[in-house]
Amino acid sequence: MNNFTKEELEEALRAIDSTISKCEKVQPKLKSGTSQHTLLIRRIKALYISTELIKRELRNFE
Repeated sequence: MNNFTKEELEEALRAIDSTISKCEKVQPKLKSGTSQHTLLIRRIKALYISTELIKRELRNFE
């Protein structure tokens, strides 16, 4: 991973958390089984994974 500052990682985490929240609000409006719904589920999962990786990287600053 590139060397990012603590502030950059924290800002990225806030942006990802905001995106997750928006995606989760849209999810109930999509019909289960559609390509849009499947894509959204996969996108949310990927965002949660990125959140965990950023949190792991932030622990290095402690």
